[in-house]
Amino acid sequence: MGSRQLVALAWLTLVLVAAIYVGQRFADATPLETDLLALLPPTEKSDTAEAAVRALSEQLGNRALFFVGHADPDQARRAARGFAARLEASGAFKRVTTAAPPVDQLALSNTYLPHRAGLLAPGDRDALSASSFAAETTLQRRLHQPFQTGIATDPMYDPFGLLQRWLTQLPFVRTQLMPSDGMLTVRDAQATWVFVMAEPIGSAFAATTQASVIAAVANAEAALRAETATASLLRTGAVFYGDAARRSAQREVDMIGGGSLVGALVMMWLLFRSLQPLALSLVTVACGIVCATAAVLATHDRIHLITLVFGASLIGEAVDYAIQFFAARLDAGTSWQAERGLTRLLPGLAVALATSLIGYGALTLTPFPAISQIGLFAFAGLAAAWLSVVLLLPLLARAPGTHDGSDVRLPQRLLRAWQDHATPGGVIALVVALVSASIPGWLHLTTDDDVRQLVVRPASLVEQEEGIRVLVGTPGGSRFFLVEGADDEEALRREEALTARLRTRVGQGLAGYTAISGFVPSAATQAAGRALLQRALPADKVAPLFDEAGLQNKAAEAWRDMLGSDAALTLREWLETPLAQPFRSQVVPTTSGTALIVILSGDDANLDLGSLAADLPGVSAIDKAASVSALLAEYRRLATLWLPFAGLIVFTVLAWRYGLCQGAAILLPTLAAIGIGLGLYGAAGVSLTLFSLMALMLVLGSGVNYAIFIVEAGVCAPASFAGVLVSATTTLLAFGLLGLSSMPALHQFGLLLLVGISIAVLFAPMALTLGRARR
Repeated sequence: MGSRQLVALAWLTLVLVAAIYVGQRFADATPLETDLLALLPPTEKSDTAEAAVRALSEQLGNRALFFVGHADPDQARRAARGFAARLEASGAFKRVTTAAPPVDQLALSNTYLPHRAGLLAPGDRDALSASSFAAETTLQRRLHQPFQTGIATDPMYDPFGLLQRWLTQLPFVRTQLMPSDGMLTVRDAQATWVFVMAEPIGSAFAATTQASVIAAVANAEAALRAETATASLLRTGAVFYGDAARRSAQREVDMIGGGSLVGALVMMWLLFRSLQPLALSLVTVACGIVCATAAVLATHDRIHLITLVFGASLIGEAVDYAIQFFAARLDAGTSWQAERGLTRLLPGLAVALATSLIGYGALTLTPFPAISQIGLFAFAGLAAAWLSVVLLLPLLARAPGTHDGSDVRLPQRLLRAWQDHATPGGVIALVVALVSASIPGWLHLTTDDDVRQLVVRPASLVEQEEGIRVLVGTPGGSRFFLVEGADDEEALRREEALTARLRTRVGQGLAGYTAISGFVPSAATQAAGRALLQRALPADKVAPLFDEAGLQNKAAEAWRDMLGSDAALTLREWLETPLAQPFRSQVVPTTSGTALIVILSGDDANLDLGSLAADLPGVSAIDKAASVSALLAEYRRLATLWLPFAGLIVFTVLAWRYGLCQGAAILLPTLAAIGIGLGLYGAAGVSLTLFSLMALMLVLGSGVNYAIFIVEAGVCAPASFAGVLVSATTTLLAFGLLGLSSMPALHQFGLLLLVGISIAVLFAPMALTLGRARR
């Protein structure tokens, strides 16, 4: 066995190992990533802020919320119980809840009773500070009111109702849901709606979890419709959005991959009229896809859906190298010798690969997970497909290829017509005219860096989510504050400084907020409250009031003991209570102190969180969407600067192979395509995004290939020129289908690639007019 055979065998072994690795990864658990946050780079100032974003995402993400509605309240409750029972019986959920959460008032008051001296509601604090607290009147009203409102406390230990009023203002989430027959319900104009919450087993972003949840919900809904035909069902949750994104991606992979494959096979059949080129070309493409998938999974653990959809479009470009190999074999006819043919083709193929890898390499180096994965997939895929052509095809396609000339007659006529009528001066004038006509479009170019271009949100799910928000009465929002301190006490003090500002904005762009310091005031605040009570209501002052009111001596003793105690409620103590369970995700573990999350509700997008946090030590306004959008804008500006530099690198590679003049002639069609494409974008009013700039990078790297292939083939190789047209058609078909993606980012990516490469292909013969063929 010769050295070439050994190298080919080693390569096939490596591809086989990659295929086994990919198969094993998909067999164990589908490594598809549907979590939007996983697509995004770290954007916050600290790891703690990123941990806070992740904590809130996980808390909200692993819940599925349902509302079962019916015009008859009893029917609504009965239908909700049946629906919940079927969800629970499905085995897809670890917990399904329909019962209204019990409020243990005794446990609640007992938690705070030992620390009540330092717990004062803002109104009581202000009255005590201003010496306007009417102690006797308040005591009599407290003892003789016919009904107690709010959370009940024992007058013996809370004679003035100070603790009761403090408990009443605890920042529990306030909604329109009301307990009814043991269930949370809400009524609108059409129906009574009953709340059902379910927690899936496993991550909401895992494909297996999504499949089991969707099946369980579908079965439960079918039974609901069968039993109560007039019942309605609303749902929301990350598991539903994740499943919709996964299914959409799978459809697009089938459409783009299948369309690219069928188109490539049809075009290759029209040119080669033989099954061997089709089969071997598919082998090289398969090697590229397998190695690309293995490379991504080995370095990133999971593969994003956006990468998978883009990878499907890579078929059209990866097959180019095999097409050029078989086209050269067709031109050589009976004189074909595989090794000699490869030797002649190799420099051009190497230059074409290098220019493509320059474009994809730029994507790989970005710190943006979504883009770097796409770049790595394409980089590894094209390199593997190229190696498969170079190492395998000379051994598997040794026999000459024949044709009668009819298959390439039309491409040959087109090339001859161009050569007969195109002159260097005319070509330059055409480029100048078209680029000049594009200038008005350049002047109208706008930019769009909204992170939502990465998101596909089905209209039906969005409509249901909005309906649920209206029913519950809690407007959504993704912004929050992060408060960091060296210890619990410092974090609580800093949070109190923030909430003092937030209180002034409630009703003015802010519906409300939930802060841990509302449940656990800082030790300093508790000490100040105790000192205030000691001054305003000392034991010797209130004892006569208690006697007149008929309270036992025990009340005076309890008051005296309360004022004498310096025990403050601590954050760690509070976190151990059942009351803290729903709010524990707002305390973020750190290695350097304590971090607290302040959750906002109903915050107006125009509310400037940065100004509210200004000059407050340790307080940061966190807006993940705005942070990512700002980062997209920064990357877009960097990509704009990188594009000319990448062009210089491509020109250097071309000049090394072809010389300065010929290299410039080969690059000109692609530069013209970029300029004209931008002009068309501006004229059509389409905004430029980071993904548009990335597409231009690939137009630069891949669009130049067709001029390279033409120059390498020359005018006397009709099959090779036909191969260029077939290569271009398969690439355009793939990127054209990518332009049909439902994801805005991929849609823009594919659309600009389609426009840019189309123009580059049409202008590719300029390289022969302005330069010379290699043959």
